[in-house]
Amino acid sequence: MGLLGKKFLEDKNLRWLFYISLLFIVSNSFFLYFGIYYFSIFPVLLFFAWLSFYSLELSFLVLVFLVPMSLQLKELVPGLDFNLYLPTEPIMILLTLIFWLKFFLEAKYPKAILKHPLSLAIFFHIGWIFITTLSSTMPLVSVKFLISRLWFITSFYFLAVVLFKKKENMNRFLFLFSLGLSIIIIYAMVRLAGEGLFNQPAAHIASTPFFNDHTSYGAVIAMILMAMIGFIPAGNYKGNNKYLIWLAVLLFLTGLAFSYSRAAWLSSIAAIGVFILVKLKIKPVILLLTSALILIVVISSWSTIIMKLEKNRQDSSTNIAKHIQSISNISSDASNLERINRWEAALDMFEQKPLFGWGPGTYMFQYAGWQNSANRTIISTNFADWGNAHSEYLGPLAETGIPGAFSIILIIYLALYTGFRFYIKSTSENNWLALSVSLGLTSYAVHGLLNNFLDTDKASALFWGFMAIIVALDVFHNNEKALKQEAPRE
Repeated sequence: MGLLGKKFLEDKNLRWLFYISLLFIVSNSFFLYFGIYYFSIFPVLLFFAWLSFYSLELSFLVLVFLVPMSLQLKELVPGLDFNLYLPTEPIMILLTLIFWLKFFLEAKYPKAILKHPLSLAIFFHIGWIFITTLSSTMPLVSVKFLISRLWFITSFYFLAVVLFKKKENMNRFLFLFSLGLSIIIIYAMVRLAGEGLFNQPAAHIASTPFFNDHTSYGAVIAMILMAMIGFIPAGNYKGNNKYLIWLAVLLFLTGLAFSYSRAAWLSSIAAIGVFILVKLKIKPVILLLTSALILIVVISSWSTIIMKLEKNRQDSSTNIAKHIQSISNISSDASNLERINRWEAALDMFEQKPLFGWGPGTYMFQYAGWQNSANRTIISTNFADWGNAHSEYLGPLAETGIPGAFSIILIIYLALYTGFRFYIKSTSENNWLALSVSLGLTSYAVHGLLNNFLDTDKASALFWGFMAIIVALDVFHNNEKALKQEAPRE
């Protein structure tokens, strides 16, 4: 008998590992034979279950790297009645269960985070989703929505804030997500190059199966691009680090340009505009009065504006200048017209149930009957089975009423207020980090006017993760009001 065989007979743990592995191989072969593929991820889940108990920090960082490369279960196994992002959502479920178990058993979560205005707004958001789930027209759909929103927020906000007490974890978060996204951008550019870089239809599917379409792909690139640009002037990023940041910025700019996502381009321009206003130190009162004046002019000239827009018949094009011009085409561009169709359906649904809405996550199942025949387009469907409300604000308005839409607006406002205030007033060396992630959130806040992606792991990771960075900076890394409070041990 060889040395390995002798060790196998003597080592009880090795024998158990062998038997369990053999059992899995036989069981998985059985499931594969009958076309059941998702049992294959069991070893991955088992590994992350062990890793999560061993180190929540390490598990979180691995999760961040994997998010840009996640795949939908429905893409792997067509015909399923449910969907998950793999391997990220199973990992988030594990992290959520372990996090809240530790929270209730140890009761050591920093009170400064729980009492932070942004955290309170998030609690209100979750609480209202729970209330409207009870009144939902489709309770099962709303329960699924509530649970998924909980594991997104727990993983990328409540857990992340604590881990971001270590400054290097904030940088690791941005680096690892950027690294994972860089792989997808290179993959998409290689696919697009095969069809021709200026082939717009090919650009729409170049990032699949990792992104559903080019709009979510462009939105995520825009968010991380703004964060990367914010690092360039920072004094603590020199030498090779600054070269890497410049390289990442150039790669993300290329990915953004060839995403052909007009909403992502607009949101990036808006974020840069906000950056200029912040650097010019424009007083908030002046910004508020200017915004109010612009709103009044738009409302008073609405009929004239609509007539002008209806004269624009430039459709989407491979020519970037014409593609930009098509943004305001509401007479013949099918994408723009379909957005209007979805928005008006959402508003009509809201008028029917203004307080509690139809229930979280129900818009895509309910809006078919609210489509106005005059608004239907060549891409409208009778069963309305092509997605959501195309608005991060009107969607919640239809699904959870006025309080639900208000909660999203309040969360974004408090995050941006805290982030920009930190940059302007703090003497901390981290103020450039606060500015960069605030600009990333600004791009998504603008993008949210035209699309909504918070039900995806990629956009949610950055949306809630950027907020976690802002709160961690405000609570743990602000020299003007440092809070000497220990984070819970792992």
